Amino acid sequence: MIDVVDQVSIRARLEQRASVFRRWRWLAALIVLASAPGVQPASIRAQSASAGDRGGQRQQDDRSADGALLERTHREEGEAILAIADAAMAGKQTPVDFTLTWHNDFIKAQRGTFVPFTLSVDTSRLSRAAALVYVRATKRLALERRRSVEAHETYPVDAIFPVVLNDGSSTGPSRISRGFSIEPGDYDVFVVMRERVEPGVSRPRPRASVLRQTLAVPDFGSTDLTTSSLMVADRLTPLAEAVPTDLLAERPYAIGLNEITPASDRRFRRDEELIVVFLVYNPTVTTERQFDLKVEYHFFRHSGRGPKGDDGAGPRNPGGRPGETYFNRTEPQRFNPALMGPSFDPRSGEPVLAGQAVPLAGFEDGDYRLDVQITDLLSGKSISRDVMFTVGS
Repeated sequence: MIDVVDQVSIRARLEQRASVFRRWRWLAALIVLASAPGVQPASIRAQSASAGDRGGQRQQDDRSADGALLERTHREEGEAILAIADAAMAGKQTPVDFTLTWHNDFIKAQRGTFVPFTLSVDTSRLSRAAALVYVRATKRLALERRRSVEAHETYPVDAIFPVVLNDGSSTGPSRISRGFSIEPGDYDVFVVMRERVEPGVSRPRPRASVLRQTLAVPDFGSTDLTTSSLMVADRLTPLAEAVPTDLLAERPYAIGLNEITPASDRRFRRDEELIVVFLVYNPTVTTERQFDLKVEYHFFRHSGRGPKGDDGAGPRNPGGRPGETYFNRTEPQRFNPALMGPSFDPRSGEPVLAGQAVPLAGFEDGDYRLDVQITDLLSGKSISRDVMFTVGS
């Protein structure tokens, strides 16, 4: 289970009716943003070269002026990015200066559901490596009702954070992973990314883009056999120790003593592997702490022929969907006390980490579906999950 602290909102309306507490949170956010690299005023950078020529009072005055400039710049950045999000919520036109895409997963948390997500950013149209990202989640409402409640609405997710994108030393989109916890339900998520403003430096208008994503957040609160999302990974890295709770928002794919690097897409070459990782929740456990899970991995290839593509599926294999042909399978996995070790106890809520890495050398080019079957051998219950992927050059 992922232990996630409550999301700390740093949104500030900066209005006369804002509370003292909200203003304090905004100032706390400014302190965090001020520590981000690449945003110091030009006068601060030049200060060391001329420090010997200044008196103590001059230095103090300059530092005060620089601090005021930095604070004003950050306040204006915050106002600008919030105004863009407000416009997007109201259905108004918003900037689309670069491509911004979203992928997320769902994991059980101690409170609600944890949503790790990855933003992919086309940096070819950006002139600066430093950017601000604002993420807002709001209950899904019709537009006319949205306009009637937005003046006093509070948001389940309301966070702003600085990022550093590709600086030209690497190719391809820049990818940013973060996470938040939220109660189950239907949401609209608004993501605004905007280039940083360097205090005291005149540059063209900062480029910005807005992404709107709908989320149907599942409820992991029942005791039924279930799983997290099936997470497709580039790699799985063992950790010497678990990531502290207060860092999970920044390293959302750290699960126990493993950290997942999500795959950038679902298209793979034949010289690559398909790596799938997921968590199994709520297996049946006896009073003697016995449990027994079986996990099977079946591959189907999209053929586009026939009303039902179950060719090759014998009595041990599930039938396919229309237009599919059974391709192959891996050996089933078992999870029980003999294999997991005496220290593993699912009664405490600890999930079973399952997964498979499958070389794709034997796959022909085409579209595939991985069907994962999870069976609780003690209760007889079975559930299935699937992943679509493509093999090609």
